[in-house]
Amino acid sequence: MKKWILLLFTALSFNVMALDLQSAKDQGLIGERPDGMVGAVQASAEVNAIVASINAQRLDVYKKIAAKNNMSIDKVAILAGEKALQKTPSGQFILNGAGQWVKK
Repeated sequence: MKKWILLLFTALSFNVMALDLQSAKDQGLIGERPDGMVGAVQASAEVNAIVASINAQRLDVYKKIAAKNNMSIDKVAILAGEKALQKTPSGQFILNGAGQWVKK
């Protein structure tokens, strides 16, 4: 299971918009959600486009991992979300259990 989580984050880090995603996270525009997706902290057309693209890519990866490991997509996404929240550096936004964006 640890192997596919490493594979997941490796795959996600090589997407075309990675630099834009990182920049948006650093600026506090996008944050990590516990469901394995990203969300718009400060929505705009550009931010929403990045969020939609990244989430579509992540969902594709989650589907492949779920099928390969005989797991539900939701379970894979939750596990990925836990890892993403843990790896989010201080100063970036995460969505807390109350549904509020907070700086880590």
